[in-house]
Amino acid sequence: MRRIPNFVLLRAFEAAARLQSFTLAAEELHLTQSAISHQVKELEEYFGRKLFHRRNRRVELTQEALRLQESLGRVFDVIEAACGDVALSPKAQVLVVHCAPSFAAKWLGPRLPEFMRDHPDVTIRLSSSAEAIDLTQLQDVDVAISYGYALERPGITTIPMGQERIVPLCSPALVSSGASLMEFMASATLIDSQLSRVTWPHWFVLNGIPIPTQPRPSFDRAALVLSAAVDGMGVALESVRLAERELARGDLIELGSDVFRPLARETHFFSYRMSDKNVEKVTSFRRWLWEKAGLEAVAVSP
Repeated sequence: MRRIPNFVLLRAFEAAARLQSFTLAAEELHLTQSAISHQVKELEEYFGRKLFHRRNRRVELTQEALRLQESLGRVFDVIEAACGDVALSPKAQVLVVHCAPSFAAKWLGPRLPEFMRDHPDVTIRLSSSAEAIDLTQLQDVDVAISYGYALERPGITTIPMGQERIVPLCSPALVSSGASLMEFMASATLIDSQLSRVTWPHWFVLNGIPIPTQPRPSFDRAALVLSAAVDGMGVALESVRLAERELARGDLIELGSDVFRPLARETHFFSYRMSDKNVEKVTSFRRWLWEKAGLEAVAVSP
């Protein structure tokens, strides 16, 4: 049996802490203020310490209560989402997608409204982290899009999402009409992407150019690198897939597309469980993803 207080007491505390008012908590939970006060007092007795400082018309949380509120808030969010899933229509499906942060922000996120419009019975739940996840352990995640590599596990299918061109990108405001590209690259501020599998030394070696020795600013996300390049900090070495909106708007330009040799790498990988290969929500998302990425449909066949 779990060693936790009565859920009713936790619910009263969470509402009072979030609203910082016993009166507002009572209104939200359709109770009297006295009932909220008694439930909070009972919880304080359970813990053996005060959770609130009572003021004139408001309450303030103690340090212990602040920590409890933060954790309970996450738990209540999960409970609320789980209850919402149960309440969905019989045809509704929830697709839980875990994605690399920059891919989620720069490529997948802007396209998700289209998927949701075309698949109204599928509700997307998106989370992100830089590290590849283990789908054999995280059973609540349906599919994963990872950067750099995917964890190879029995029962998991992983498919590369095609090669991406990785090229030097910068704000057009940085480029002087009088300087040659070679001179510009020799003196430009280069921006490093800390987690990238493709680095500036790779690019300079490929193009047979000595790499500048000046210090390079760095960021731990491709999205941050692209934002810095848009702001004129320097030149980014990033995927044109991630930068397509900035390129389309003219916020960034590709340097020397007809002069320099580009790098091409498989950098993003799509993973799902073999047991889910015929699950409708997974197959629909998989086909849609490949269509948006301009890849051959045969590549995602089970």
